[in-house]
Amino acid sequence: MQATVRPLLTALALCCAVAAQALLAPSAKAQKALPDAAVPAAEKTSQGKTMDIQEVTSPGGIKAWLVESHANPLISIRFAFFGGAAQDAPGKDGQAYFVTSMMDEGAGDLDSTAFQERAEDLAMKLDFDASRDVMLGSLQTLTANKDEVFELARLAMTEPRFDEIATARVKAQILAGLKYDENDPATVASIAWDRAAFRDHPYGRPVKGSLETIGAITSEDLHDYVRRVFAQDRLVVAAVGDITPEELGKALDTLFGGLPKKADLREVEEATPPLGPAREVIQMDVPQSVAQFGFRGIARQDDDFIPAYILNYIIGGGGFSSRLMEEVREKRGLAYSVTSNLYPYHYGSVFVGNVATKNEAVGQSLKVIQDELEDVAENGLTEDQLDAAKSYLTGAYALRFESSSSIANQLLWIQIEDLGIDYVEKRNALIEAVTLEDVKRVAARLLAPDQLITTIVGQPVEEPVPVGAPG
Repeated sequence: MQATVRPLLTALALCCAVAAQALLAPSAKAQKALPDAAVPAAEKTSQGKTMDIQEVTSPGGIKAWLVESHANPLISIRFAFFGGAAQDAPGKDGQAYFVTSMMDEGAGDLDSTAFQERAEDLAMKLDFDASRDVMLGSLQTLTANKDEVFELARLAMTEPRFDEIATARVKAQILAGLKYDENDPATVASIAWDRAAFRDHPYGRPVKGSLETIGAITSEDLHDYVRRVFAQDRLVVAAVGDITPEELGKALDTLFGGLPKKADLREVEEATPPLGPAREVIQMDVPQSVAQFGFRGIARQDDDFIPAYILNYIIGGGGFSSRLMEEVREKRGLAYSVTSNLYPYHYGSVFVGNVATKNEAVGQSLKVIQDELEDVAENGLTEDQLDAAKSYLTGAYALRFESSSSIANQLLWIQIEDLGIDYVEKRNALIEAVTLEDVKRVAARLLAPDQLITTIVGQPVEEPVPVGAPG
């Protein structure tokens, strides 16, 4: 069964056509490596013609979105299991992250070496990544090898080995990375901010875990995570490339049909970051201090998210065109970079910014940032600022669809965020519909400069504010 819609705009189709025409046929060596740049976004299209997003349901009832393209013999599949690092067992922080590093370390009758050699022979790219809310998977294959690749990927997900030798080796690699991270100011500031903002919630624990928690994870813990999280009812899939709906339906059953029908997820409560002000200073002998600051955000399904998204772009998400960059760097030369982002996690959203500056300028930089947030909260934006932001955000949207893998990634996240199969078609209209009054209203709702939670790592020349303000 399939349902077909036409959500890719003419501009997107033209962008994809140019990308496809510009690509030369890859060499055998390039095909083996399957570089993302060698994966065309779609078949050559004529002006005014768009591509179809098809909703495919396999004979076994597994659903996926498909953009079918036969320009090159390549298939890109993105998939996700809801759960992510939020499903790490108590005291096992980094469990999901550990699993991602083990998914090509042997499956079924193939040990680590045999599995990786087989994957290389098939030119298969299989990767996993853990975010806070989802376990992400990526699979790319040449059309000629698709059946064997799908079988090998199935084996990885349904019969992972997690042998003791491979587990010990990968654990040592993760621990070495965590040891390195202990001396990275930006990483330390981020982990400390999450801990201050989310406290005992799973979001307050580091996705990569810690030296202690990773050291405690066993092979059985890895098996336990896969058994609980890798399941059909918490799965979303997007596919792009040289595969028909009928072939994709068969592939879905091969890849995921052997997984449990239902996941066994732990309940995760809503996360509500406390109200500041709260500031923590972590001493580190470095020439520059790194600060992370933020407060509660706006959920992705909230009607105010799109205005908040535009607002964030203007404040700190727009690079050199952002107001924070202009005030902190351009006018005062206090920092090389200052940014902000909205993170609409499933169980709680936050607005977070970052700045790195010389130790003696930390206090001044944070004061400028707070003043700018106060000005936007009280006075809103100008019409010119809003128009420029909308022009960029709508014009640049097609660039997110330049390759098969990037299209698949976009379609996957649209499903993860439950935005609807027509979202690509209507997204720019949602941006254009935002008014100056909308942004002013949302700025007053979102921005809370007097309630900032701030973590600073370095040797800042300032007096720290006590942590633990009520809220």
